[in-house]
Amino acid sequence: MLRSAFLCFFVLSFMLSSAQHPAEGRWNLTVDQGFRIAPSWLEIRHSGIRTLVGHFVADGGSARPISQVHADGNKIHFSIPPQWEDSRNDMRFEAVQVGDKLSGTIITPDGRRWPFSGERAPLLLTNKVTGWGTPVQLFNGKNTDGWHASGPKNQWIAENGILRSPASGSNLISDKTFGDFKLHIEFRYPEHSNSGIYLRGRYEIQVCDTRGPEPAKDSLGGIYGFIAPNRPAWKKPGEWQTIDVTLVGRIVTVVLNGVTIISEQAIPGITGGALNSKEGEPGPIMLQGDHGPIDYRNIVVTPAK
Repeated sequence: MLRSAFLCFFVLSFMLSSAQHPAEGRWNLTVDQGFRIAPSWLEIRHSGIRTLVGHFVADGGSARPISQVHADGNKIHFSIPPQWEDSRNDMRFEAVQVGDKLSGTIITPDGRRWPFSGERAPLLLTNKVTGWGTPVQLFNGKNTDGWHASGPKNQWIAENGILRSPASGSNLISDKTFGDFKLHIEFRYPEHSNSGIYLRGRYEIQVCDTRGPEPAKDSLGGIYGFIAPNRPAWKKPGEWQTIDVTLVGRIVTVVLNGVTIISEQAIPGITGGALNSKEGEPGPIMLQGDHGPIDYRNIVVTPAK
């Protein structure tokens, strides 16, 4: 009798823990900050029988863990500590879910209220490519034709076959956009500098002066805040390095200096600093130029047929 009761309790507990809350999954958000429309991202998952947890990406910074997401009917709310905001107050998130749509308000640590809307993120898990097209040379080595700056301060210059950002300023965005593609790019940074390569303008491959034996989610070659390299393969500052990327849907492979450091991993969602949250659409290559000096060259994209 006791054994039967225990078995029933175990089965019931398993069923409860396996049942998904309607809000579970990944959400692409669009936030009205007043002065601009910014992208954001949210993931909600269950932990155990009745607790919801998750991750949140604001318009900047990396993915932040949410220790508990509170759900009352179709109302969802949580709070998380500040990351790069200079405040001791939490950021608060309040939303209402109607089907596959979210709407609500983000209250920033400094008290501003930003309305947002959201929709479920597309799966993008296909890994089938029928073939590859003609390689596209994105940088001609002579000037910045085919690119545009993200802001009024365009510090990017072409010099001796090198695309250079000698000081912090705007990011640089390719005029061409891509769906599935292969990317080859070479780069060089001085000590302590930091840049990034945004795939489709949404997923940042970290480019920064990385040292130490153990890679992290913000190490060179990682998908910023989401996927750490599986081994160190970086060179010293001042040396030219190479990154080769294959992106199909949200499945990414990254080869750094000839070493595969990420192999067919799914990128969960947009990273901080993304151009938008429209994951199902093609997007440009964006080079981060607001974190210090950086040099790039030999930028070649081969789109899928």
